[in-house]
Parts: sequence; C-alpha cells; structure tokens
Amino acid sequence: MSWADRAAQANGVIRALGRWRAPHDFDGRGPVGVRDGREVVSFASNDYLGLAAHPAVIAAAHDALDRWGAGSGSARLIVGSRPVHGELEAALAAWKGAEAAALFPTGFAANLGTISALADDDVTVCSDELNHASIIDGCRLARARGARVEVWRHKDLGHLEQLLRGAARAIVVTDTVFSMDGDVAEVARVAELCAAHGALLIVDEAHAVLGPTVDPGGDVLRVGTLSKTLGSLGGFVAGPAPLVELIVNTARPYIFTTAPTPADAAAAHAALGVLQSPEGAALTARLRALVDRVAGPAHPSPIVPVIIGGDAEALDAAAALLDQGVLVPAIRPPTVPAGTARLRVTLSAAHSDAHVALLVSALENLRVPSAP
Repeated sequence: MSWADRAAQANGVIRALGRWRAPHDFDGRGPVGVRDGREVVSFASNDYLGLAAHPAVIAAAHDALDRWGAGSGSARLIVGSRPVHGELEAALAAWKGAEAAALFPTGFAANLGTISALADDDVTVCSDELNHASIIDGCRLARARGARVEVWRHKDLGHLEQLLRGAARAIVVTDTVFSMDGDVAEVARVAELCAAHGALLIVDEAHAVLGPTVDPGGDVLRVGTLSKTLGSLGGFVAGPAPLVELIVNTARPYIFTTAPTPADAAAAHAALGVLQSPEGAALTARLRALVDRVAGPAHPSPIVPVIIGGDAEALDAAAALLDQGVLVPAIRPPTVPAGTARLRVTLSAAHSDAHVALLVSALENLRVPSAP
C-alpha cells in the first residue's frame, strides 16, 4: 500500500466517524464577515478585546513593515532580533511583574520550548488532565528527555499533592483558563502546593483575559500568547531572569525558529499599550458585561460551552445556528472527550448588543441552555 493509499484509508476512517474537518474562509474584520457566501456574526474568535482591528494596533504593524519589512529573516540568536522584539519583551515582563520575558513565534511553541527546556531526567512534570494540546506536547517532549510525566485529575488538588509528595524535583503546569470548558484553575492553591514542595509552577494564561490573576515572584513562569487578548500573533514566557535566560539558551523552538515578524511584535506592543490604558479597562469591562449577559456573573471567562453530547447532534446544532446568521463551531473528539461534543461560544468586546441578542435568541431556538 502506498503512502497516498494509507492516507486515503485514514481519511476514510475520520469521515466515517463524522469527524472530518476542513478550513472555511471567513472574510471579515472583526466579528462580522462572510462565510460560504453569507454574512454571519462570528462567536468563534479568540480576539477577546477586539484589538486585532484597533487603529493603533494596525498603524504600529504598518510602521514596522515600512521600517523592517515583512519578515525577520533569521532566528533571534543569529540576526533575526529587531529592536521591537526587545521592547516588547520588556513591556511583557513589566506587565506580568516579572524580571524577564522571551518571545516565541506562537503560544504553542512557547509551551513546547518552556516545558522541554526545563524538564531533565530527574524531574517529574505534573500536568492537569484538561491542559491545552501545546502543554500535552510539551510534556511528551519532556518525557523524551527522560523526565517523568504525571497527569492529575482535573483541578483535583489532593491528587496533585499526592504526586508532589512522591517527586524529588517537580514542575507543575496548568492552564489558568481551560480552553474548551471556560473554567479556571485554583491558581493560588496550586501555587501554595508548589511552594510547599519546592516545585516550579508554569501557568498558561492564554485565555485569562478576565483572570484569574497570578501573583508574581518565586518559582513561577507565566506563558502567554499574543494572539488572543492582544490580537496579534506570537507567544512568550515571563518569569525570573535565570529561568528565562536558560530557556533562551536551551529551548529548541526558540533557538531554531525564525523570529516573530516585526509587524506582529509591533502590533502586540501597541495592543498591550491599549490594554493598559483606560480604553483597555473599558473594553475588559464590556467583555465582562457580555459574559454576564450570556452565561451569568458566576461564569469566569469569555469561553461559554454548550454541551450537546453526540458528534452529529453538535454538527446539526452548529448548522442550525449558521442558518440564523450565527457562527459557532461544533467541537468534537478528539478535542473533547467522546460524548461531550459541544458548541463553543467565545465572546468579544467587539460584539454589539444586537450581536449578543442574536446569539441568545438563536441558542433559545435550539432549546439548549445559553450558559454551561
């Protein structure tokens, strides 16, 4: 059997399971755009504050293109580093209350590089079972380096403490906001356990636009992305300078990857400026109000899952919403466990009141709850 035949056979299995995926163009700027020939309102983006289309962010990207061109041309440690990269790293470190920060081309690469760079053969890596795929793959790389990897039951701190008791040296890694359920880690309690057992804590704050907050200081590394709250592209790790410096010198996804484009870095830097201004506070408050409206004040994030159950039923629900002009993706295994296929609603400060009213009405027409 040729490799093409093998691929065709594997594709057939995926299709038979009803889990086939393919890209669909969304031609839009902000939450309104055209998909498959019809105008829809997207509730699928991670551009939580709408900064991807902010005039100051776009202008900064244009200026960087004019000054440095489209690409960096090399890895950071060769000739790919531009002044804007260092300026952004300093701003990110200050934002996170950290001594230093290092940029990666994506948030996925930031997790791969950070975890694998620090996990040696005498280290146990403890990971929450619902962590993002980038953390899971970082743990796989850690295992390849000889580290032991243990998975603790989702948010079960008793289980985590049990694992830490049996570890000589440990790294604990967790999302702060879990991307498919929109729930949050008990970060303060996890940090207390790490401090008690001398463990390094790595938190992924990719979706933490509304919190929870992480106290800086101590053995804590904060991984983030530029592609969600900041509306650009890239990833970073921030924390104590010796740890960040070690990552720069040993993380393969950092060393052997072309530096983020100057335009992306400049856009993220400008977006961070907006976020830290009164306008950013107003956008964050707007997002919080929209979450309250759709999911209630107890829901901690702009990710609102609507559990459907079966794969086919979730696809049918997504299609029904699309017929009403609302784009919400159906999330199916292997992204989520079998039997928990869902609609994954994500809210943005860029959504208007009319957009959200349309969403709520469309969900009610499905006779499913508008909150998890």
